[in-house]
Amino acid sequence: MATLNINGKDVQVDADDSTPILWALRDTLGMTGTKFGCGMAMCGACTVHLNGAAIRSCVTPISAAAGQKITTIEAIPTDRIGKAVSAAWVKIDVAQCGYCQSGQIMSATALLQANPKPSDADIDAAMAGNICRCGTYARVRAAIHEAAAALA
Repeated sequence: MATLNINGKDVQVDADDSTPILWALRDTLGMTGTKFGCGMAMCGACTVHLNGAAIRSCVTPISAAAGQKITTIEAIPTDRIGKAVSAAWVKIDVAQCGYCQSGQIMSATALLQANPKPSDADIDAAMAGNICRCGTYARVRAAIHEAAAALA
């Protein structure tokens, strides 16, 4: 049994310490906002925050998160940056199929937390590991700029 702090609440997870955070979230806790994509930390669909930094939950074991703060997509609309990013995503009409969007939003909010005025190069570097099969990269970049402007 492991205790994880998820979205500000301590929760008990009955899983082996080597279980990836992704599967603890989805299978054990029923939190399905974080998506499974590739299982190799290459697509970004499984992105969550660990102490504010974007990580790939499909390859990060729950043992690595003990005593740390995990934030999932379910908590993002409740904070200032998350609200700005969510509003920008809607305004710019970023999502097409939507599958990658939770990971995209998690990476975007981590970027804006660390860098409130990112350049195109900053955005491209921060978002490089998030794959979108619909190709909405230009809209993702525009939405991040929109959110940054709203937060200024």
